[in-house]
Amino acid sequence: MPRPAEGGRHIHLDAAGGLAGDMFAAALLDALPELQDRVLADCRAVLPEGAGLPFLDEGTSGSVRCRRFGLGDSGAEASHEESHFRDMVRRIEEARLAPGTAGHAVAILRILAEAEAAMHGVAVDQVHFHEIGDWDSLMDVVAAGSIMAALADASWSVSPLPLGGGLVRTRHGLLPVPAPATAAILTGFAWRDDGVGGERVTPTGAAILRHLAPGRRPAVLRLEAVGSGAGTRELEGMPNILRATVSRATGGPRTEQVTVLSFEIDDMTGEEIGQAADRLRALPGVLDLSTVTRHGKKGRPLESFRLLVRPDALDTVRDACLTETSTIGLRWHLEDRLCLPRHEDSIEGIRRKRVERPDGSVTIKAESDDLSGGSLAERRRRKAASEVQP
Repeated sequence: MPRPAEGGRHIHLDAAGGLAGDMFAAALLDALPELQDRVLADCRAVLPEGAGLPFLDEGTSGSVRCRRFGLGDSGAEASHEESHFRDMVRRIEEARLAPGTAGHAVAILRILAEAEAAMHGVAVDQVHFHEIGDWDSLMDVVAAGSIMAALADASWSVSPLPLGGGLVRTRHGLLPVPAPATAAILTGFAWRDDGVGGERVTPTGAAILRHLAPGRRPAVLRLEAVGSGAGTRELEGMPNILRATVSRATGGPRTEQVTVLSFEIDDMTGEEIGQAADRLRALPGVLDLSTVTRHGKKGRPLESFRLLVRPDALDTVRDACLTETSTIGLRWHLEDRLCLPRHEDSIEGIRRKRVERPDGSVTIKAESDDLSGGSLAERRRRKAASEVQP
């Protein structure tokens, strides 16, 4: 999924009660009612005659207004034998769906199939879809695919997921919560334990989330819409809802993660330290490097290095630190950082960095390397003249 761009749509999922396929569809259709006709038409197209019709009802969960999405009884019966992955893919691809829906729906199914295949030690094409054994579950996948296709340019983020607890009854018997497929699909996601048990995130909900590939929420957003989708369970002391907030990313600070790498040196000369710092500072992926003199054990002076490194460059920079200096140990951790929008220009041969502040003001800083030459008073005069906003 794309990263948020200025003016782009961003959708944040707050899994207060949990996350399932029907909750996802209900929350997004509540927030964006203009998608309802498209999504319901896609769901009808993939369902066989007699399976029922999709519905979107309004109700409450824990006294909170919400929508519920599901499959209504048509008064007839449609046979539905347990299907293999390839059979489900064929049904989706042969249905007359809106552009993009089939691709997303099949991708969600594949995530489920790969998790089941790994759990049972079989080929993906041989996976039996226990978790999508009913027509309403297949409809949830298609609804999610239709929503994602309609919001192809949106970016996504998600809150920490409710862990739940206890056991869940499956075709394989009683299994611990989160279900094995859910846990496998959502490896690496943040979880929280709010003390409320039961299955809070379903395998289908997990596959939808994995396919969305949610990232970080932009620091500055303009809220446009809010929607809530409810699950079928009632939770004690809280609404069982997934809330979706739809916003536009606006100009302003942006957040990103950097790796902070640090170490100490107590047996290098000043010249060696200076040269090592220059060489490390010039490495690709090193955003900044600073040193400070401190005193260690037995009062010995030491030089403390602190580097800001792009996470994807950590391995290379780490090896260089161990090569360019005499340190025998390194420390690192991830930190969030916020950066104000900035632009570079020049005036009379002096490069300038223009920074936009949250209040709309602009500050300008001249590049010091371009101010060399002349007396101190002359350099200060040129600096002051170049930092005046035209």
